[in-house]
Amino acid sequence: MAETVLAAVRTGPEKTEFREFDMPDVPDDGALLKIEVAGICGTDVKFYSKPPVDDPVIMGHENIGTIAKAGKLFQKRRGLKEGDLVFAEHYVGCMNCEHCHRGDYRLCIATDWRKNPEGIRFGYTPMTRAPHLWGGFAQYMYLPWNAVLHKVPDGLSAELAGVVTPMANGIQWALFDCGVGYNSRVLVQGPGQQGLSQVVACKQAGASLIIITGTAKDVKRLEVAKKLGADVTINVDEQDPLEAIREATGGEGVDVALDCTAGAGTIPTLLGIEALKRKGGTLLIQGEGLAEFPNFPFGKIANKYITVKAARGHNYQSCELALQQLNSDRFPLDLITTHRFKLEETHEAIKAVGASGDVIHVSLLPWA
Repeated sequence: MAETVLAAVRTGPEKTEFREFDMPDVPDDGALLKIEVAGICGTDVKFYSKPPVDDPVIMGHENIGTIAKAGKLFQKRRGLKEGDLVFAEHYVGCMNCEHCHRGDYRLCIATDWRKNPEGIRFGYTPMTRAPHLWGGFAQYMYLPWNAVLHKVPDGLSAELAGVVTPMANGIQWALFDCGVGYNSRVLVQGPGQQGLSQVVACKQAGASLIIITGTAKDVKRLEVAKKLGADVTINVDEQDPLEAIREATGGEGVDVALDCTAGAGTIPTLLGIEALKRKGGTLLIQGEGLAEFPNFPFGKIANKYITVKAARGHNYQSCELALQQLNSDRFPLDLITTHRFKLEETHEAIKAVGASGDVIHVSLLPWA
């Protein structure tokens, strides 16, 4: 094994430096992950452009890798061995609070990097904190004793497994949080990797009508959505989306509206409220980064008896189900993994996710 690790470090807005770090010592209860695939999502695009912290960070929170070195206690506790291919969730919980005990470490204060300066989350924790390798845009990533790992099923490629985070979010948000199931009518706003994963989750759960919206730059993504199970696609630059939704539902509206857009402001929330059925629908919102919402329609939400859910990652079960889904061959999920970049192309890879309608899921391959 090499003595140093090469990593792409975000040093400022849209700035990447490549730095070498000493190979860290691995304690008896820790391990070292050789990164095979690091996925890039919309959050990476947002935080690359406007970093939430000033400290340098090794980004990358959708990580698939091989356990390169592991302490004996780590292997015994985790039931894993060197050479195993695993998915490392980006949440690193305390494993002792009520949230962690029920598999909801996404809510644990120990992984809340915004409010807890001691919190650890892969792809978000500054590299100034030893042993520095806290993100997947690197050749190796350090795994502490409380890293949450899932063994990748036999037969599932590392690249396709790299879609597990958005797929787990799809299962978590649509099925667990919003109750999508047999005969549900669903609106998905945004046909990126997250929106397409929602389509797959809803189709698998038995939704009878799946409507997905996009813009003019999303034409190819909307075509992929149809192949993955969407019943109706709407180009909001060419159609009145609300009229199209009403037509598709016979004027009744949808049961669930899921916001999977990026940077669309208040528009998806307002459309979702209008698109929901007369009474009792469920609205999933993405409010991060939306500081203000003038004239928020509290009255309409109350009148329509709408349940509002906030998108917030995934739990352990949704990740396990996502890996099973990716390994099932029920859907042509290879349509999602569209682009590949080398580690030295990290800047270009992140920019590609934010720019092109042809790009859906980008795989960063540190060893390519």
